[in-house]
Amino acid sequence: MGRKILVVDDEKLIVKGIKFSLEQDEYEVDCAFDGEEALEKAKNNEYDLVILDLMLPKMNGYDVCREIREFSDVPVIMLTAKDQDMDKIMGLEYGADDYVTKPFNIVEVKARIKAILRRVGKREEKEAATVTFGELTVDAENRRALLNGVDAGLTAKEFDILQLLSSNPDKIYDRDKLLTAVWGEDFYGDARTVDVHIRRLREKIEKDPGNPDYIHTKWGIGYYFEA
Repeated sequence: MGRKILVVDDEKLIVKGIKFSLEQDEYEVDCAFDGEEALEKAKNNEYDLVILDLMLPKMNGYDVCREIREFSDVPVIMLTAKDQDMDKIMGLEYGADDYVTKPFNIVEVKARIKAILRRVGKREEKEAATVTFGELTVDAENRRALLNGVDAGLTAKEFDILQLLSSNPDKIYDRDKLLTAVWGEDFYGDARTVDVHIRRLREKIEKDPGNPDYIHTKWGIGYYFEA
């Protein structure tokens, strides 16, 4: 079998359909039908990707995603029946990597999966290094940031942004370039996704997020890292 994917939705017909389609592409598929079951399986198994519905019994998708981010960087695609920008942004803020709005085309879902797994594969192939900037250490090998030796608890996307910016100090990236570099050309979101992740990243690595030492804003243009 190929990559292992966890599909989480309380609508069993949807799960059955996704499972069948992914297995045709030689993915190994595990299923869960409520938030607590999903979290338990994510803790006890190694998955390459999680497809997670927003509205779940026992624990909603936001909370499940947030809990997963406490122990794993596994990519998460959020499913939502709500076609509202705020719901999408909230999903990304809680640590999701992408979202799909119901009703969806399974071909689109599989395209998103392939794009994310391709990016993860390329990221893992990059040479690892550890670089320190004052009190901040960027540990590429273990994909973590340390502030005064303490793990800052970054999500996968937060670390990707930090690694990109810190590897290119003083280079200004506009939002579109960051979206392409971190989320990939196949990502369907908008520039506000970048703002959400930058804000959360600053909250974790800056002494004063409103007056940052590392990640700065070039007003009207984008963001840059000051070494």
